[in-house]
This record gives sequence, structure tokens and C-alpha cells, in this order.
Amino acid sequence: MTGQAVLLMGPTASGKTEIAISLCKRFPCDIISVDSALVYRGMDIGTAKPDARTLRRAPHQLIDIRDPEESYSAGEFVRDARAAIEISVANARIPLLAGGTMMYFRALTEGIADLPQADMAIRAQIDREAESKGWPVLHAELEAVDPDLAARLSPNDSQRIQRALEVFRCSGKPLGEWQSEAAADNGGIDFIKIALQIEPRKVLHDRIERRLDQMIDDGFEDEMRTLRERPGLTRDCSSMRAVGYRQFWSYLEGETSRQEARDRALFATRQLAKRQLTWLRSENSVFSVNPLEANAIDTISAYLAPKLE
Repeated sequence: MTGQAVLLMGPTASGKTEIAISLCKRFPCDIISVDSALVYRGMDIGTAKPDARTLRRAPHQLIDIRDPEESYSAGEFVRDARAAIEISVANARIPLLAGGTMMYFRALTEGIADLPQADMAIRAQIDREAESKGWPVLHAELEAVDPDLAARLSPNDSQRIQRALEVFRCSGKPLGEWQSEAAADNGGIDFIKIALQIEPRKVLHDRIERRLDQMIDDGFEDEMRTLRERPGLTRDCSSMRAVGYRQFWSYLEGETSRQEARDRALFATRQLAKRQLTWLRSENSVFSVNPLEANAIDTISAYLAPKLE
């Protein structure tokens, strides 16, 4: 398979969906979602998932492909994304991969490590330690054995801290070392990278806050109540570790107030954006654009046109 694909990357609330849809009006693009939360059915409001009307107008692949009780890994994303890219290229169209899950982008473009299989006993032990000591303590443990990876993770990023420690305890080798040994395999695709970066940072923070409050006004709490009624769905499922969902789960458990859940969700979302921007700064050969600038879509289109000829 040979061809080109556009990677539209950006932090949460940077307007990736709007830019992607605008690009589809100018180029023969197929949108492929790169988002670890949009894969889940029933998680619509809290993920800012495009509504049904938008999806009819501009279909997105890799949305609503899992139930929230199920897991979805970076390896599964690479498999699914490559299949979608292959179909798009075969139809003489341009795959447009848009989203904010930077780990997925990196796995797709730089390869993914052949990691040890999950060890449920070790995972359960890590969970018990986290319950008694807290995730920041385990983050400090990870920092001692894999400082580069720990620097990219929030001290409360339970899912990724757990997996990193699990891999180290299973193999004696840090996850970062496994990842650095991963062989890059782009499948013959030339990736064109575009980053949406809003400056100053306060403007992005204000957008994040307005969007969160709009989600709450649009019924996010009711969405959470419906999800919690699903048999087999617990707060430990990967889906419920998504920003916003884990904070409002705690509220519905009576552990925090509604206002506290909102404030914690806001803080967590801003921290997520900070990590996403850190990932973007580490990427090579990226064309950066402020999507709020006048004629941003024209700037992006002018950059893409000669590359896509």
C-alpha cells in the first residue's frame, strides 16, 4: 500500500472536528477518528462526539465501535486505522486522521512495541497498592524506573501508570524501553502532519471551560446516570477513566459535590491539553496553525494542496 494521509492533531477543544469537516469540502478526504473515548457507544456528550447530523454530512470512521464495558488498545487502533487508510487510498481518496489521542498517532507513525501480555495478578496487586497509597505514589515509583515516560504522564493517570508498572514488573524492562525498540512501519504511507495550537494558552483554557459547562448544560449528568446502569460497567473500565467521566462517577457515588466534580473535570481537562501540547512539541516535521486565526483553513489548504497533487 502506498499513498498519503493527513494527520490533524491538536489538544482538546482546539476545533479539530470543524477543521476536518472544512478540509473535506476542499479535498476528497475520508475522516478517521483518532480518539480513545469516541470509540465508545453511549459516550456522546462528555466526549464532544459529533452529532448524528454532522456524522451524516461528514462520516467519521472508528467512532462507536466498542461498548463502554470493553477495552480498546493502541494496537487495536493501529490495526483498524491501517485498514481504514487502505480502503481510502484504494478508492483514490485521502485519509484524514483527526483527533487528540497522541499515543495513537505515535503508534501509527512510529510503530508499536510487542509488549508482554497482561498479567491480571500483577494488575490487581497494583490496584491494591493504589487504593492504599494513591496513584501519585505509584507514579513516583514509575519515575524511578522509567523517568522519561513518567514525565509524560499525570500522577493521576491511573490507566497508563498501571500498565507501565505492570510491564516493568512482568519483564524487568521499562515500558519506555519497549516502546523505543518498536520498529516503525508506516505501511508505505506518507504522513503529512498538521498541529492545531491555540495561543495564548489562556484562550484554550477558556474554550475548555466553556465547552465543559455546555456539556453539563446539555445533560452530561444524565448520560452518566444511564451509563452507570449498564451491567458490567464499573469505574475501573477504561472508558470510565476518560476525563470528565471519572470525576462525575465519583459525584454520583456521593464522594464529591457536583461543583467539585465539575471543577476537578475542568482541571483534568486542562492537564490533558497540557500533555497533548507536550506531545505535539516533540513531533517532527509538523506544520502548526492557530485554528482561531483568520483564514486558518485557507492556510492549511495552501500547505496541503501541493503535497496532495
